[in-house]
Amino acid sequence: MKLVLLGPPGAGKGTQADILIEVLGVPQISTGEILRESVKNGTPVGLKAKALIDHGDLVPDEIIIAIISERLAQDDCKNGFILDGVPRTLNQAETLDRHGIGIDHVLSIEVPDAVILKRIADRRLCSNCPTTFHLVSNPPKEAGICDACGSSLTTRNDDNIETTRHRLETYHLLTEPLKAYYEGQGKLCYVTGDCTIEETTREILKTLGID
Repeated sequence: MKLVLLGPPGAGKGTQADILIEVLGVPQISTGEILRESVKNGTPVGLKAKALIDHGDLVPDEIIIAIISERLAQDDCKNGFILDGVPRTLNQAETLDRHGIGIDHVLSIEVPDAVILKRIADRRLCSNCPTTFHLVSNPPKEAGICDACGSSLTTRNDDNIETTRHRLETYHLLTEPLKAYYEGQGKLCYVTGDCTIEETTREILKTLGID
């Protein structure tokens, strides 16, 4: 199954992706990680990206999608994947299509902006490992301490109201139009994200026809 998760920052895309990785047995493909790995390994497309990065230029969508194509050709993606960080714009979605990267389902996790702002304020990250917490929906067993490794919890630098408002504006302007694009292809499914993690997961699995 080939999936794209859409939703505003703080909608729970990362949390649901982690769950779906285990349920579906497919990898999560992170654009940033792939780009860094391609540059490190010196692949043909990675070398093109490195030349741009070294000159301080943005990596264009065509190169980003070409790097993703290289990654999706690997054996662990033969049964599907979950795209993380792409597409974020209509141009990226159209570029995916031009490169023949098929998508089965696009799940849009719907959460109101007011809820997002509250969620972001209550989000906490471990200072040592990737574990994340939420003071309301997923609090640590001991306040301020990571359950997994015992390190102190912190907040992301961009987890503040003004930054979050700007990120939401960017999402509504550039990414939200993807809903109409994929709806026109019959691939878009709406999922309620303004509830518990478990309830959202159940709705996603039901939408995908997985019991």
